[in-house]
Amino acid sequence: MKCITRTMLKAYLKNRETFWQIARYGIVGCIASAIHYAIYYFLQFHINVNIAYTAGYVISFFCNFFMTCFLTFRSSPSTKRAVGFSFSHLVNYSIHMFLLNAFLFIGVSKVIAPIFVLMVAVPTNFCLLKFVFTRTSKKSD
Repeated sequence: MKCITRTMLKAYLKNRETFWQIARYGIVGCIASAIHYAIYYFLQFHINVNIAYTAGYVISFFCNFFMTCFLTFRSSPSTKRAVGFSFSHLVNYSIHMFLLNAFLFIGVSKVIAPIFVLMVAVPTNFCLLKFVFTRTSKKSD
């Protein structure tokens, strides 16, 4: 039992920055997702769900960029990071829209479908953003 605990502690100490990045990413992601979903939820009753989803995504995108810079990766906003962030979110948005429409097509409620979308898209986006922010940090800092 001591061996397992010691091994887990060594792994934590070795990877603690990544652990805390993931934790901060989760907090920032929850806030950005709440903004996105709230806007989507209220708009989807009045306009097309794809437009409502896009409007929520765009507004949360700007909030997310600054929170990701300052909180998740503890870096300053830069043009390189904004371009990388935008590219990763363009990929992420494509994944979101594909999944949203796929879930709607198979009959998932338009109120619930975004939750399933986030379950797939969030881990994918973390990997893209980690690459962008750690790569640009080494080159520009």
